[in-house]
Amino acid sequence: MELNFKQFGQGDPIIILHGLFGMLDNWQTLAKKLAESYTVFIIDQRNHGRSPHASVFDYPSMAEDLHYFMESQWIYQAHLIGHSMGGKTVMQFALEYPDMVDRLVVVDIAPKKYEGGHQTIFEALFSLDLEHISKRKEAEEILEQKIPEFGVRQFLLKNLTRKKESGYTWKMNLEAIHNNYENILASIEGSPINDVSTLFIRGGKSDYIRDQDQELISQLFPKSSVHTIEGAGHWVHAEKPLELLADIRQFLD
Repeated sequence: MELNFKQFGQGDPIIILHGLFGMLDNWQTLAKKLAESYTVFIIDQRNHGRSPHASVFDYPSMAEDLHYFMESQWIYQAHLIGHSMGGKTVMQFALEYPDMVDRLVVVDIAPKKYEGGHQTIFEALFSLDLEHISKRKEAEEILEQKIPEFGVRQFLLKNLTRKKESGYTWKMNLEAIHNNYENILASIEGSPINDVSTLFIRGGKSDYIRDQDQELISQLFPKSSVHTIEGAGHWVHAEKPLELLADIRQFLD
């Protein structure tokens, strides 16, 4: 699958993968900062942003997408950074292709299975009659009925794009994401890797990585550490970008 991407800077390669309902633009500001020292690629994962849509949507498939991308760009080893769903993708990739990973950064996600927590978001998104919405503001007002958090609404609305004739459509493949939601909640499977230095970064106000998850993390990634950025929730890169950037730079350097 030919994934959509943007490239910045020069130096050793870094590849960054976004989370569920996200797109590469979510990480563009941080990518440009890292590009002062590295060649940085930000990628739309399948069924997101401007990358192709597919009915198959799971971590083995997304790991293969990343493998194809790296080979097509003549990249045979890179630092990998992934947030949430993207974090699980880079973990799966590292377990399958450890020789292609220099260092691994996983932001606010553990390799475990999660309970679902996006049903309200799915209901809100499916409630939009995109064919008959004339303004983005109309979509936001409808979403507000189910999603009171302004930041969450703005994040989701980035997926809307206007059609030439009339109305809007989703950039993401909402149906495939919904149909394969259990695959996104699934755990990461594989044999432990001892040679890849891995940094797990969690938000102090987030419960995605709990203290008890560190045993599983250490089993799969023995050469790993977990660092907490206080005051950040799940969207660490949006809430504490300077602190996250400092942690990543220190780890990679």
